[in-house]
Amino acid sequence: MRLKRLAALALGVLALGGAGSPAALAAHKHAPTVTAALQSLLHGGSIAEAAYRQDYSAYVAAKRSVGRLGGTRRAELSAVLTNVQQMAAAGQLIPSRLPAVFLTLERNRTWWTTEPLLASGDRVSFPGSKLIWQYYPGQGIEIQWLATFGEGNGFFLSGHENSNLRQLASEIIPLATQRAGGIAWEYLFHFDGGAPPWTSGLSQGTALQVLARSYLRFKEPADLTAAQQALGIFKLPPPQGVRVSTPAGVIYAEYTYAPSDRILNGFIQALVGLYDYTSITQDPLGLALFEAGDAEARVLTPHYDTGAWSLYDQFGESNLNYHELLAEFLQHLCERSKKGIPIAPAAPPPAPSTTPTAPPPASTTSKTGGASSGAVAASAPTAPVSTPIAADQIYCTTAQRFYADVHTPPVVALLTTKLHGGTRGGVKMSLSKISTVNLTVRKGSHVVWSNSATVGGGKPKLLWVTPAKGGTFTVTLTATDLAGNFATTNGTIVVSPHK
Repeated sequence: MRLKRLAALALGVLALGGAGSPAALAAHKHAPTVTAALQSLLHGGSIAEAAYRQDYSAYVAAKRSVGRLGGTRRAELSAVLTNVQQMAAAGQLIPSRLPAVFLTLERNRTWWTTEPLLASGDRVSFPGSKLIWQYYPGQGIEIQWLATFGEGNGFFLSGHENSNLRQLASEIIPLATQRAGGIAWEYLFHFDGGAPPWTSGLSQGTALQVLARSYLRFKEPADLTAAQQALGIFKLPPPQGVRVSTPAGVIYAEYTYAPSDRILNGFIQALVGLYDYTSITQDPLGLALFEAGDAEARVLTPHYDTGAWSLYDQFGESNLNYHELLAEFLQHLCERSKKGIPIAPAAPPPAPSTTPTAPPPASTTSKTGGASSGAVAASAPTAPVSTPIAADQIYCTTAQRFYADVHTPPVVALLTTKLHGGTRGGVKMSLSKISTVNLTVRKGSHVVWSNSATVGGGKPKLLWVTPAKGGTFTVTLTATDLAGNFATTNGTIVVSPHK
């Protein structure tokens, strides 16, 4: 079961295992090495001599540094180096991926040879750059794309950080990789079963937001072109894209390596990003992608409301961070969908673009074309039509319910009334939402048993090793939900003597 991954990734609450072992690399001993992969790209004319020398030097420097390091520093840089070697062995060092791969390697070499040790989830940055990096134990520091794009949205919304927004947009575009007939910002490390390189509907939707907003403010053609190309993963299924067809429409998967997961918060934010992109660019493709997802989201959203808390995916409840995040994303979609569809249906189609596709990253010369050969230029933004989207109220009402859940105590009741003595009995209760439950059993004023656990809503059980002699016992249950709301109840259990 995969749970709470990309939001955990962004929030820094999930520790990771190693990137791979020497044994794993041995399986690829006949596969291309990093050096061979770079030489092949150079000799084939896919990268320039300057790019080859830069990337090869970064690789050699990292290998030398590993030999001089020890402990955590050696382990972290080794893990990043292993990721690069594994991608080379799998034939994944394509020209457009090299800038992000070797920037990651070089930043890790710099950090682990000169900077302090980090705690899990710590975020760092480097002078002159707006990229946000995050430490994942066993994987080194990695570009935290979701956080980086979120920072860009913050620059836009502040209204006075235009230079920061412009710089961020100029940094992220060359680090995108050609993927799914377009471009994507990839995660280059192992994460909960996913091997690099992988990407996400959640982070890509947020990238759409920041690039479209940057285009709105600065009218830079490169921002618009990159945003148009970033639609690619929403058109194709995993593992290249995130589009998963459903009877009602489509869901945009949070992870390209886990298409069966149904993680609502990431899906909703992807829709918000598609809506904002379409509102600004008036791109009919953006509208079609939004409407396909919106149709599914209106069906899916009610199933994630337990009546007392939210579900994270089809398997279990959200933790507090994800519950609040989902409420926020739903509220954003509520506000947008109340304004109507994000493109005026009567508007004439945009004229064909004369803007060239985004150039390949500065360190490479790619021979493969981008996804925007048929892209269209954005017309001047116009106000969306005033008719609300049909059934959009589900986003608004669900958001408000989730906000209210944060302030509502759990409901707990004792269900078990009889147990056999001398057994490992289960004290069953009804519980409205995920909470930490404490069980206290008394015989008169004397406590004979206590137990506690964090359990999900429903009818969970807590262990009680019942006394062989039996008797009548007073039971107290207390429940504290993830937001700190408290409830308690009392009851009686009759234990029959052991025979």
